Amino acid sequence: MAVELDVHVCTVPTDEPESDGTATWDSTTVVVVEARGGGAVGLGYTYCDAAAATVIRGTLADVVDEDVRRSWLAMARAVRNMGRPGIAACAISAVDQALWDLEARTLDTSLVDLLGAAHDHVPVYGSGGFCTYSLDRLQTQLGGWAEQGIPRVKMKLGREPEHDPARLDAAREAIGDDVELFVDANGAFTAKDALAWAERYALEWNVSWFEEPVSSADVDGLRLVREHGPAGLDIAAGEYAYVPEDARTLIGCVDVLQLDTTRCCGITGVLAASGLATAHDLDVSAHGAPAISAHVFCAVERRRHLEYFHDHVRIEELLFDGLPELGGGGLRPDRSRPGNGLELKRQEVKKWSAS
Repeated sequence: MAVELDVHVCTVPTDEPESDGTATWDSTTVVVVEARGGGAVGLGYTYCDAAAATVIRGTLADVVDEDVRRSWLAMARAVRNMGRPGIAACAISAVDQALWDLEARTLDTSLVDLLGAAHDHVPVYGSGGFCTYSLDRLQTQLGGWAEQGIPRVKMKLGREPEHDPARLDAAREAIGDDVELFVDANGAFTAKDALAWAERYALEWNVSWFEEPVSSADVDGLRLVREHGPAGLDIAAGEYAYVPEDARTLIGCVDVLQLDTTRCCGITGVLAASGLATAHDLDVSAHGAPAISAHVFCAVERRRHLEYFHDHVRIEELLFDGLPELGGGGLRPDRSRPGNGLELKRQEVKKWSAS
């Protein structure tokens, strides 16, 4: 069966300027792929630069067919000389998702059932708490998630560490003592500074998750913080694991491996890397993209939870119908709907499209 790919590029402004420990932004770009074949349409997407659309149209569209895994291997070969990690991996991710969705819809079954569900839902954590937020906005956002019954929330820090204690105080006040508090430095610290902050985070604010204390590329630094940090504080990284080999380098350096379905060569890439994690008794957490991650991570044996990221939630509610239901602190895919259950809001796509 021949498969044709349609690509849309949408750029959506943030609701206010945002920053983390190492980056600032005021918009988010999502590249959406529709795979058409046999009278059905599959949907996939990646949060990436518009350059991913160029790779899809110019390179990937010519090598895919209805066979998902064969197409995945063909796409990997096709991008060899441009480099698979990065933009190309994101492009492959969107196409791979769309092909899986197309197969599920062709078979009139849910994506969860096609993949083989190990769970019927994925627990979530509310994620945002940007460094640019006022204390009032920080408390409103994190406290709002706690009121929704989400039992864990995450905030950004590390941009101006001297201001973080006041922000952490505000966060803990807003969520109370029973909600877990996570922090994410996005690689802002040196290993020794991260280790010192880890002690304070755990002791003073009962933080239980420290994400990217150092750059994900600094595997020695990650290992140092993991091995010498306080008990009860999980060290996490992996959102920039584009290929299974990237995930392999993090084994032994983190307590929880993160995987991003929109970056790590799609659903096929998640399944490969999560199998590696299972073999090493390591839990896996989904990084962002909740609308698709909820389906995929129901099939991941050692799934820990999923990042209910503020920017992605806004965009997915804007562009898609059929989102997984949030309740009881988790996301539950609708297994009565074929495929991933998502449908494009075409007028919204047109409104935000750059191409």
